[in-house]
Amino acid sequence: MRGRLEHLMERAARPFATGRFRPLPALALALILVAGGFAAWAGQDWYRAAHDDRAAYAAQRDAALAAGEQAVQNLNTLDHRDVNQGLDLWESSTTGELHEQLSSGRAEFAEQVKEAETVSTARVLSGAVTELDDRAGRARVLVALRVTVKASDGARTDKDSRMLGELTRTEGRWKLSALGQAPVGGTPAG
Repeated sequence: MRGRLEHLMERAARPFATGRFRPLPALALALILVAGGFAAWAGQDWYRAAHDDRAAYAAQRDAALAAGEQAVQNLNTLDHRDVNQGLDLWESSTTGELHEQLSSGRAEFAEQVKEAETVSTARVLSGAVTELDDRAGRARVLVALRVTVKASDGARTDKDSRMLGELTRTEGRWKLSALGQAPVGGTPAG
């Protein structure tokens, strides 16, 4: 065994002893192998990320949240000086039964807003998707917002509220199909 080991060590040392060992080509080969390995790893990682269903689901979640926040803000913003534009925005933000309710009560509601001479503006404080069924095209959002109402006499009031919205994807866009006040506070101890 000892003879065989000495023979292997002698054989490994020959390129150094004869001067045939060239460190630069060996280093270049090593760098090429390392770069090739890194490129293969990065390519595989990119491919997995590009074909991951979770990425598509996350994109739909983000799209639903953005649409839900905007729609809730739209439905809490209205200016008596241009009530028709505001109500058009309400209708374009909704679908289903909610859309029908807004459309059928539009004239009466516009008259009430014009009489009251109020301007309400909403600002989204935060939002979250609480449910998402991407295949069915349905989502639920919880949106916290601050609504500022300015009366005709200049008085201004701010009110923070939490809204629960149901969204339906129609023609590739998320729209509100239901909207209601979220319960505030915890449940009583029993």
